[in-house]
Amino acid sequence: MSREARRGGRGARRAERLGGRQEALPALFRRIPVYEVLNEEGLELVHDASLRILEEIGIEFRDPESLEIWRAEGADVQGERVHIPGELLMALVAKAPSAFRLNARNPERTVEIGGQHTVFAPNYGSPFVRMFDDERRYGTLEDLATLHKLAHLSPALQNVGSVICEPTDAPVSKRHLHITASALRHSDKSFMGPVTAPERAADAVEMAKIVFGEDFIAENTVMVSLANANTPLVWDETMLGAVKVYARANQGVILAPFTLAGANTPASTVATVAQLNAEALAGMAFAQAVRPGAPVIYGNFLATVSMKSGAPMAGTSELALMNFMIGQLARRYGVPWRSSGMLTGSKILDAQAAYESAFNMLPILLAGANFVMHTAGWSEAGLVCNLAKFMADAEQMEMLHRLGQGPNFSDFEEALATIRDVGPGGHFLGTAHTQAHFQDAFFMSKLADNNSFEQWQAEGAKDSASRAREAARAALETYEAPALDPAIDEALADFIRKREAVIPDSYE
Repeated sequence: MSREARRGGRGARRAERLGGRQEALPALFRRIPVYEVLNEEGLELVHDASLRILEEIGIEFRDPESLEIWRAEGADVQGERVHIPGELLMALVAKAPSAFRLNARNPERTVEIGGQHTVFAPNYGSPFVRMFDDERRYGTLEDLATLHKLAHLSPALQNVGSVICEPTDAPVSKRHLHITASALRHSDKSFMGPVTAPERAADAVEMAKIVFGEDFIAENTVMVSLANANTPLVWDETMLGAVKVYARANQGVILAPFTLAGANTPASTVATVAQLNAEALAGMAFAQAVRPGAPVIYGNFLATVSMKSGAPMAGTSELALMNFMIGQLARRYGVPWRSSGMLTGSKILDAQAAYESAFNMLPILLAGANFVMHTAGWSEAGLVCNLAKFMADAEQMEMLHRLGQGPNFSDFEEALATIRDVGPGGHFLGTAHTQAHFQDAFFMSKLADNNSFEQWQAEGAKDSASRAREAARAALETYEAPALDPAIDEALADFIRKREAVIPDSYE
């Protein structure tokens, strides 16, 4: 056989591996124990410190209606600063559900948020992209559609996200309409809603009603949204407006301090967690004051700040410790919690990206997070969504999904029997058990190259990023839009046309 024929055969097999479709994996039900770094005394020390911060220092709620809501609950409101007694705070937090169902438009892709469940969601909020040409540029609506399709196709992503990249070719004032429509049209997984203005959140609720039905929305949660605190100790009018819209509509909200440890928190891991915890507790309590029982997620975004450059850092030992502590606190309060997974400051898909992302994500899984954002595509400290990294990250989520399921004893006795059959000095490659399980016994990466140097060279000496982009092209060739009733699709389009007619263009 000629070298070219052999090379073509290997290439065909590789293309088959890269392009093969996989069934979506359900939300991970973790069967491995959580890892905890605080003893009972340490846990209570952090908890008590957070309560003292809120009662003695207070936290600002920069929104008149929100201040009235706190005043009606019995908090001490002085100007925009709210002092929340610990007893009131914890009574409100206790009203939050310990878990809730996040319904997808395909019921088979509905997930549970809380308990031993972990849901993975893609990148969020990057203004720039690196797509097939690997050029750094602003994102577009076309890029967003591509990324939503890839999120839909990624087996271990149970949530399609929202603004995987910012589509900068649409006005800011109207962008949320197209982002939400793209998530709803290009996937039937659960999705996320906008928070950049309360009226934009209201638009997302109306669009969800078109797709799911008004009666269904009234009783069920179909989206989660991300509301960030302005650390330190501020909840602003924009975020509070969105929180009120979603809480009143019974839609999920992630209440997430945006932590740059050492810059907007003390240069201390434990004190940072105490401050972050205070901000998250105040946000969750407020949502319960708006609507008791509103589905909320204890949120956090964690980065440490380089004291040499001021730049945010990911994948550090301190971030791992903070995630472990936050997981313990969330379980103490009986609420689901969110973290951020495959973070890196690297500009490209390189060793730094791999090391930082892996070291950031593994502790989050071990800490027991329930909803993990930024698990595919995050690059350059969030400024860029990198398509190659998206594919590599998404595959890592498949591996972590398997890790989280723990040891599998289903074929244990059968496997032991093969040891008796083979005996000393034999090999297992030809046994019936190996033949039956060779494809599923061990995780096998489709993107990693484990071939000989000569074979790698013969196939083009491709690096990880090239193979990942190749995999993205192959995946997109298999993409089929999930079924959506044409009448619903037209109703979405009509809603967007009507809203765009009355919303002035704005790029601010």
